[in-house]
Formats: sequence, structure tokens, C-alpha cells
Amino acid sequence: MRKQILVVDDNIVSLKQVSALLAGHYGFSLSRSGREALKFCEQEAPDLVLLDVEMPNMDGFETLAALKAIPGMAGVPVIFLTGNIDAATEIRALESGARDFIRKPADKDILLHRVGFHLRLHDYQTNLEKTMKELERSIVVSFADLVECRDGNTGGHVLRTSRCVEIIGRRLLDKGLFSKELSGKNLELMVRGAPFHDIGKIGISDVTLLKPGALTDREYDEVKRHTEIGARILKNIYRRTPDQHYLEYAALMAEGHHERYDGNGYPHGLRGEEIPLCSRLMAVANVYDACLTDRAYRPALSRDEACAVVVQGKGTEFDPCVVDAFLEVREKLALLDESRELLPGGVYNS
Repeated sequence: MRKQILVVDDNIVSLKQVSALLAGHYGFSLSRSGREALKFCEQEAPDLVLLDVEMPNMDGFETLAALKAIPGMAGVPVIFLTGNIDAATEIRALESGARDFIRKPADKDILLHRVGFHLRLHDYQTNLEKTMKELERSIVVSFADLVECRDGNTGGHVLRTSRCVEIIGRRLLDKGLFSKELSGKNLELMVRGAPFHDIGKIGISDVTLLKPGALTDREYDEVKRHTEIGARILKNIYRRTPDQHYLEYAALMAEGHHERYDGNGYPHGLRGEEIPLCSRLMAVANVYDACLTDRAYRPALSRDEACAVVVQGKGTEFDPCVVDAFLEVREKLALLDESRELLPGGVYNS
């Protein structure tokens, strides 16, 4: 697909000149002011912006700052067009986030070379970020699977619960609920942190964790420690890597996914919205998926039976709003249930 360039300049002569140079090489759109460019980008993100510096009412620097605030535009490369490049302007252009600058009137070879270079660089950076995220996800899920398998899970639990958190969280976001705690970015971090929710099991004895029969009170108290052990591990990792913000949510979910809405959960007996939203989401996802899995003390429940368990816990074990969202996306969650039957080992292929 041909790359799309947005050219922004208040001078119609400059717009015609630049568009003539781009014709045949790239698709392009033209805007005669910063405000017009902002309206365009709110509807459709271009692959690159050529932006005049000297414009009335809203100059290139003001336009660039506003463009970066539009969802989906933060990473789009911007090249300044200007007939007045001095050292101060050049420094300000680069400090403001512009990738490059081109003198007006633009030379065709220079324009096409720099546009092509920054488009290729942006594609490379985007693909690198995607590859790194996939690698991180693979490592995270593989490690979390190892922990989960210690108590007899087949390995797909961490992936299914993560997707369950994502699906329910997306529904809450669409409904405009919990706006102080929930945004698209926060939900992404919650989903990335979700596979670690049971990592504290690494500190629980296999004798207790794998016991086929009922646990004694002492053994149950030991199992409950996995919430605090997991939170402690993740908080320590987060302190060493403070740029990995998903670990903050991972620690909250590890610590709080067995808290109950009525205050009768563990480890801290938190009540209602004292429990972080990510933990309230994970509580529903964890119980729902566990119900659908064979355990030493009972066979897997049917889909309807698992949903009934969640509904029964509405307002006592679970946040009522989260349960309502869960029921509204039940058909999407059914696809996760089917993955147990379709894929070997119950691993969900996202």
C-alpha cells in the first residue's frame, strides 16, 4: 500500500510545489493551516507529516505539539519545512520532536530521500518494538506457565486469564466505567501483567501445592501466602526496572486477586473499591477459568455452570460492575473456552 503524506503549509504555492514532487511516489493530502491538519489527523493518521514552521495563528511548533497529543500520532514522523533555518530554529525543531527539516523551496532529490529515509526508519522501529513485545510476551508466558504447571494446570490458564481480563476490561472501557482507573493504556499494562498473577506459587512447597486431597487449615494458610510472595517478587523486579510499568499492575494482581468484594478475602481483607480494579478483573477471570479446568478435587464445570459461579459471587466475591461486563461479553469468552478443545495442552493461540 502506498504511504500517505500530509503536507501542511499556509502558502498555496509551496503546497503545489511539494505535492508535485511527491506525485507518483506517495499518496498525499494537503492542509493550509495547523488547525486544518489537526482535524485531518483526528480522522486519519498519515504515515508522515511535512509541516511548515512559519504559519499564522498556529505555527509549526504549536501544531507539532498538538499533533503528538492525538491518539495514534505520537510516533508518526514529522519533517519541518522552512525557508529560515538558523542554528536556534534547528535546535528548537529537533527538541520539539521533529525528525528532520527541509529548506524551502524543496529540492526533489533531497525531499524524496529524506521522506523515504524517515518512512523506512519508522517502519523499522515499529517492527522492532513489535518483535520485542512478542519476545517479552513469550518469555513472560513461558515462565508463568512453568509456575502454573506446578499445581497441575495444563499451561493455557495464564493466557486465557490474560485474554479474559482484556475482554472484560475492554467492555468496561467501552461503557465509560472506572474512568479514573481505566484507560486504553492502563488496560494494556494490566493485560501484560496478568500472566504473573500466580507467580508467588514458586515459593509454596510442592507437597502442599500438589496435594490431591483436602488441605488442612495450616496447609491452606501456606497456599494463601502465594499472593504476598508474588507481590514481593514483582515489586522488587519493578524497583530494578522502573520503566516496565506493567510490573506495577502485575504486583497488584498477584497480591489482590483473592481479595473479595465483601471484604472476606485475603491477604488484607480489602473491601469494594479498596481492591485495585486490575485485581477485581483478575478475580473474575481467575475463578471463571479455574471452573472450566479439571482439578484434583473436582472435574471441570460446563460453561453455563462456570458462569453461574461468577454470577453467584456478584456483590460478595466479585465487583457487580465487573460481573455485568463479564456477562455482556460471554460469547467472546466462549472462544477462549473452545481453545481448550481445539489446541493441544489447552494453550490459547492469540
